[in-house]
Amino acid sequence: MRLETKLGLFNGLSKLLLVLLGAMLIPPIVQRVAVAHTDQRLRDKRQALLHLISRDGLAVFLRAERDESYADYNILKQEYITLTPLPLAPAGTILAPTEHIFEEPRQVDKQIEDFRILSYVAPLQVPGSAASSVPPRRYRLEIGSSLATVELLTTTLRRLALWVLVAGALITVFTDAAFAHYLLGPLRELISRKLRGIRQPGEFSFQRLDTDTTDFRRLDDSLSALMRQLQTSFEKEREFMSNVSHELLTPTSILQSRFENMLQDPTLPEAHGRQIVESQRTLYRLRNTVRTLLLIANIENEQYLRDASVSLAQTVHDVAEELDDRRQQREIGLHIDLSPDHTVPRANATLLHTLLRNLLSNAIKYNHENGQIRVLGHPTAAGGYQLRVEDEGPGIAAENLPLLFDRFRRFHATGPQAPEGYGLGLPIAQTIAAFHHATLRAESEVGKGTVFILEFAPAA
Repeated sequence: MRLETKLGLFNGLSKLLLVLLGAMLIPPIVQRVAVAHTDQRLRDKRQALLHLISRDGLAVFLRAERDESYADYNILKQEYITLTPLPLAPAGTILAPTEHIFEEPRQVDKQIEDFRILSYVAPLQVPGSAASSVPPRRYRLEIGSSLATVELLTTTLRRLALWVLVAGALITVFTDAAFAHYLLGPLRELISRKLRGIRQPGEFSFQRLDTDTTDFRRLDDSLSALMRQLQTSFEKEREFMSNVSHELLTPTSILQSRFENMLQDPTLPEAHGRQIVESQRTLYRLRNTVRTLLLIANIENEQYLRDASVSLAQTVHDVAEELDDRRQQREIGLHIDLSPDHTVPRANATLLHTLLRNLLSNAIKYNHENGQIRVLGHPTAAGGYQLRVEDEGPGIAAENLPLLFDRFRRFHATGPQAPEGYGLGLPIAQTIAAFHHATLRAESEVGKGTVFILEFAPAA
């Protein structure tokens, strides 16, 4: 999974967790806020009412009857105010004003409603007694607000808070994703432009990234320095391989000529002749190895032209015809089905012939008597073409599959009659495949045979 996708998922999940946490915490918080808001409104109304009483006196609220209470409520019975006189306190008793807020059902105009009530008890001056020695009488002032109003306020605040939270989370998700996309732009460019599709250090682009992020700048510089070292090492290795191969061909040719001349001497003893023949065989293997190394070096140094369009079906049939005698000697069947045929543009016919010859030669060499070889080709979903060379040999152990294309890496093949080791044929085949921008891989199961898969990229 891409780093940007992981950051986006983490960002989205964190915001989702934040929304869920908010959904759990917002209702009790909003409930407390709504209650506190209602209590403050009740206190504000109490202060306003006391101010009116202080300014206009109780006469505004009380009738002529001295002990009559005052009550008022709005038409929807959502709020009410009562002013009730209390019994006289014993002489000499001084009672401080008290305030209490509680919830209680009350009957208002023959209807019972749940109210949040502010109860305030304090002495209030009765009209006409200001100059007398009678102390002010204590009254209970009650201001109630319907709990339905509180619940409506709570629901409104809760919805508003949740919508704000969700909207904020969505906005931050998109803004964080956009910022992460912008921030990781140099990394995407580094992967797509510099690393993706690089088959050898020479294809690496050393142009510096346009970024002001220190970490990406250091990564780019480190990769460029590493690729320069690798490119230098590869060039030295190729040059060394090419030079050594050229230098070895001459003495091996001289030795071959000398051995042939020695064998033509009629006075040569038979024992010495057998030794020379064995030496010729060893020299022949050495010459093949040297020529193979030279071929690989020339391919990697791109000393071959890719100026032809090559038909895979025609090439497979040509190779099969060349190897027909070897195949029939072991009574191995061959089935070829390339439908439709695929033409490789900008290819080298000789190298592709060598590649397919190595694959078919291995399929014959490592197959069992009376076995079968299948060469199948078909287009891929991505627009490329896949060629499969299947055999029914002893197969290759899973731990040996990664070693197939290593040069000079040899191991014991699986099976009692399997030939030992794998030479330079497969490394050559892989080198030729890479030269044509194709991939070569192997799949195998012990006892069931091996499949070599050559896959060509879609035409540009």
